[in-house]
Amino acid sequence: MNHELRFDICEAWYLYASNYHGGQWSKLYSKLGQLHNIGFKPAPGLNYKSLQEEGKRIYRRLVRTKKYQNA
Repeated sequence: MNHELRFDICEAWYLYASNYHGGQWSKLYSKLGQLHNIGFKPAPGLNYKSLQEEGKRIYRRLVRTKKYQNA
């Protein structure tokens, strides 16, 4: 997997987890910690518009499938 794709995945997951987590004890909130542990540091202004096309595709899929929401 190339570096750019990994970055797109991390950005999409970070944005999704930030927007949809159910509190600090939720599984989705723990994704933020996992991203931190691998050294991911999001851009200060990270938002949907700033994602690359692949990141947007990943984010939309996460939202559509409601991955880890309410868990």
